[in-house]
Parts: sequence; structure tokens; C-alpha cells
Amino acid sequence: MIYYAGLDVSLKEISICVVDADGKTVARGVSPADPEGVAGWFRAKSLSPRLIVHESGQLSIWLQRGLERLRLPIICIDARKAHKSLSARPNKSDAADAEGLAQLARTGWFTPVHVRSEDSDRLRCLISARAHLISLRKDLEGHIRGILKTFGIRLTGVGKGRQRQGFRDQLAAAGERNAVLRSIADGFIAAHSTLCQAAADLDCAVKEKAKVHPVARRLMTVPGVGPVVALNFVALVDDPSRFRRAENVGAFLGLTPRRYQSGEMDWSGRISKCGDGTMRNLLFEAATTLIGRVQKFSALKSWAVRLAGRRGFAKAAVATARKLAVLMLTLWKTETEFKWKKEAIA
Repeated sequence: MIYYAGLDVSLKEISICVVDADGKTVARGVSPADPEGVAGWFRAKSLSPRLIVHESGQLSIWLQRGLERLRLPIICIDARKAHKSLSARPNKSDAADAEGLAQLARTGWFTPVHVRSEDSDRLRCLISARAHLISLRKDLEGHIRGILKTFGIRLTGVGKGRQRQGFRDQLAAAGERNAVLRSIADGFIAAHSTLCQAAADLDCAVKEKAKVHPVARRLMTVPGVGPVVALNFVALVDDPSRFRRAENVGAFLGLTPRRYQSGEMDWSGRISKCGDGTMRNLLFEAATTLIGRVQKFSALKSWAVRLAGRRGFAKAAVATARKLAVLMLTLWKTETEFKWKKEAIA
């Protein structure tokens, strides 16, 4: 007999439902929220499903890897698309959702989700930790500037020298005015110094990782692409063979226009902004750098500058970001580097 199973995952337990090829419920139950618990539940019931599905979520990556190690036929499916089917049921419960997922597994009405490798997740953790520390530093500096303006103290801009020591020097000088400001300055100076040091250490770690990573080194030959953009792209894509055509990565990152067509109506709007927003922002920054700051000539820069002159800078930057993504995936697949061309001389 052929069986299909659905798992509705929560933080403490997992609701399981098994159906046969005709859609009839064979077994229901609850197991602990860990791979061994799920595998033990199937062994206790003497069931070997042909396919097990669960929705993407907080524990989905860990659960997927654990069940794959136990050689169970597990697939992670898109939770947003599964929700459209599950919401049609009159009652909402964990058991009902597990049954609905089992029925989706039986009919094949689901969209599989790619689960990245552990190496890719480590890269993303490193990059996101660096970005979060920089964000915390900016929030701290903005908060200090705001509260000091109440007393008419306006801090000037500071550079990156000595890990932004100029900001701490101005804050220390402001603290000399009275005891309250002094107490605030002492605490924030220590926190700011720690954040700057931690962010600098992670920044060095990102750069060192990019130097030794073979794919990232090739991607950094593209003008405007630095260590953060290259490593984040490698971590996000994980497996370039996922994309049959390199052009598909633009839609994957939400850099292609939305389209609505029905009857006589057919229009294209702004970009969809689907997928990873962080990678999309990084590509936009890389495109901005290519158009405005990169001095060395290339056919890519020439195309981007001409497009900016015709359609405006913002639209040209978005189009260039999409082209950069396609180019990086192509270089990754072909194992080549970006080829510079000499500027034509009149």
C-alpha cells in the first residue's frame, strides 16, 4: 500500500497525518518536535510513506536535514502556497493542517522549497551578524545625536579612522557639561567602542572568507561587486544548477516587473520584490557603485550609463542590478571570470 504523510510543525510537537493513495486517513498522531521523534513515530506505526511534506518555517531547515539523514522521503514545501489550499478548509487546527498537507503530498499540488546547505547558512549567519552590528552602531549614534540636540549640542560628522574614535571624543566632551550627561556618555562610549570593534572583526572575517572562497573570488572580478555582495549571492543561490537559465535568477530575486493579464487588459508594473530583500538591496548598491563610482571602462558600465541617460538613474540601477545577478550566475556556472574590454579610441 502506498502512503503519504503531512507534518504540521510547532515549537514543541509535530502533528502527523498519514493517508493512503485514495485519500483515506490511515493514522494520526503527535510526536516530539525533532527528527528522531518523527522517525520513531513512523517506526512504531510500521508505516513507510512514499512522500512526507512539511511547510517552510522556523524549524523547517533543521527538520529537513535531520529527516534526510534518517533517509526519510521528506520535502519542504512553500508555506504561502500551501496556505491557499489549507485555508479553504472550514476548521483550523494542527491535526486538520497535517491532514491537508498529506492530501497535498498525495495529489502533488505543492511547490518544493530548496533547503540550503549548512555551509551556505554559515555564510549567511556571518554576513547577517556583521550587518546587524553595523545597524546597532548606527542606531546608537543616531540616538545619541538626537538626545544631545535637546541641550543644543550638535555632533559633527566623523570618519572611519580609529574605529570612529572621533564620535566618542565628541561624546566625551559633551559629557563634561554636567553629571547626568557624563553618566550617559560613559555608558554609551563603552557600548560604541565594543560595537565598533566587533563589527570590524566580522568585517575582516568576511573579507578573509571571500579571499579564500573560489566562487566569491570569481564573482568579485565583476565591477561593483565586493566581498559582501559576492558571499551573500553564493550563500543565497547555494546551487547554481537550480536555475535552468541564468535569466531566471532575476525573477528569483524579485527584480522583474509584475504582470497582470486578463482579457483585454495587459500591463506590467514595478518589480515584484519577491525573494530575499537583503540580496536585492546589495545588488542595487553594487549597481549604483558601477554607474557612479567605477572608473574603469567596460561594456557593462557603458550599457548602464547609456540606460541611465535614457530612462533615469533609478530604473537604470534596478536593471543593472538584475543584469549583475544574471552575470554572476553565468560566471559561476561557466567557472570563468569577468572579461574587461579596452575602451575604443577615436
